[in-house]
Amino acid sequence: MAVELNHTIVWATDRDASAEFLSGVLGVPVGAGTEPFLPLVLGNGVTLDFAQAERVAGQHYAFLVSEEEFDAALARLTELGTPVYADPLHRTPGLNGMFGGRGLYFADPDGHNMELLTKAG
Repeated sequence: MAVELNHTIVWATDRDASAEFLSGVLGVPVGAGTEPFLPLVLGNGVTLDFAQAERVAGQHYAFLVSEEEFDAALARLTELGTPVYADPLHRTPGLNGMFGGRGLYFADPDGHNMELLTKAG
């Protein structure tokens, strides 16, 4: 059997709000919770299990999406007034063209560094 990522925990100070935020951006429904987790199941079967925490250290999560999904997510981020950046460190406003596709970074409610890209390197 090949090794596959099955799930990861996304710590949040308000797990419901954080799960709903990312669900809205990605267009992926929030699944039924199994305490203490609130899952988002991605297209490749990997689950992001949101869990409550008093404090959160920011992490990085990257999502490979189609061009259409990218456009839809960018429109939702724009509608929410969420800034998007071309790079994760200098936070240059806008998009990037890494790997021959399009990419962007944005922060979730707890400051996790989220990335959308249309082509992986």
